[in-house]
Order: sequence, then structure tokens, then C-alpha cells
Amino acid sequence: MRLLFFILLLANAVFFAYSRFGPGAQASGDAQIIGQQLNAQKIRLLAPEQLSALTRKPEAPKPAAAVAAPVATVCLEWGGFLDADAARAGQALEPLGLGAKLTQRKQDDVSGFWVYIPPLASRQSATQKIGELKRLGVDDYFVVPDDPKWRNAISLGIFKTEDAAKARLAALRAKGVRSATMGARETPPGRTYFQVRDATPALAAKLNELKQGFPGSEVHDCTADERKG
Repeated sequence: MRLLFFILLLANAVFFAYSRFGPGAQASGDAQIIGQQLNAQKIRLLAPEQLSALTRKPEAPKPAAAVAAPVATVCLEWGGFLDADAARAGQALEPLGLGAKLTQRKQDDVSGFWVYIPPLASRQSATQKIGELKRLGVDDYFVVPDDPKWRNAISLGIFKTEDAAKARLAALRAKGVRSATMGARETPPGRTYFQVRDATPALAAKLNELKQGFPGSEVHDCTADERKG
């Protein structure tokens, strides 16, 4: 009986050792380890440059280049000048280097018609005539003071059309003014205007500075028709 007990004990020990350390046991253990891995077939080894790319901090986006706002420009006109002043104004504009931006235009004053009493011999004679006009109910008049040709003439109205002048003369005759007559106004010399297109605020300021040396000249916007031209 004792011998049989030792034989069974030895057989159990051999079986345990075989099941624990034999080839089958090793294969079963490897299978168990592999089974515990999640998606083992998807595991990939990374190259050094790939690993560096993953750990590199993303670069901050570069700010977009600032876009300069367009400078507002206008068409400006400076004038009007008689011949002598026009030449001097043109010289004053040369240092600005305006090139094709600068143009000139000539404008003749519109001629018309006037009703008047021809020049009298003296200022005293003109004053006496004004007294007569007042007694006849005429209050709209003007004594020409300095013009050598028309000194002491009395203007009774200036009109754009001949018909308007004739109507004024008829009304004066109806009041008893017999010495009045009518005629065409002499057209004064034309004037020159300088136009500057695409003028910036800085250029506008320069033009207004230049006009201080030309009393009576003005800087203003071009008309709508001139801006289109």
C-alpha cells in the first residue's frame, strides 16, 4: 500500500511538471499574452522624423499683411487768373510735379446787355441826374466810378438777354426817363483755371497754401461735368 501511494504521488508530480513546463504549456501561455493585446496587428513602429513631427509644437499662424486703406482723392480747380497771374500761378505749380494730373481751361465771362445813361460831364452832373431819377420813381441805378471810358455813366440794369434789356428800357421810358439807352456789355478778358485731378488731402492743403499769394483766387471742387472729363 505504501508503495502504491508513492507511485501515484510520483505520477501526479510528473503530470504537473509536464503541464506546467512542457511545449504545450508554453504555446498556451504565448497565446494568452497575444490575446490580451488589443489590435496587435495595427501596431506600427514610427521612424524618428515621424516621432519628431508628433512632438513638435504647432507654429502660430502668421498675421495677414495689413492692407493700406485707399487715400481719398478729388478733382480740384484753382482760379481764375488773368494772363499775367496765370503765368505766375503755373510757375508756382511746377515744383509739385503734377504731370498729367494738371490741366487748364479758359473761360470767357458771358457777355450781356445793359441799360444806362451815357457818361456825364462831371460827378456833380451825375448826382443831379440821380436826383431826377429818384423823382421819377427809379431807385435801381449805379454810377460808374473809375472806368476811363464810362466814368460818371449811370447803369440802370445789366441783363443776360437783349429782350430783357429792351423790357427794362421800355419801363424806364414809360416813367419819363428819356436819356437812357441800351447796349452790349464789353466782355472782360477771359480767365484761366487750373484743374488738378486725383488730388489727395495733402495736395489740397498745398493748393490752399499757394492761393494765399494770389488774392482773389479760389480753390474749389470741379463741377460734375468736369470730373467726368
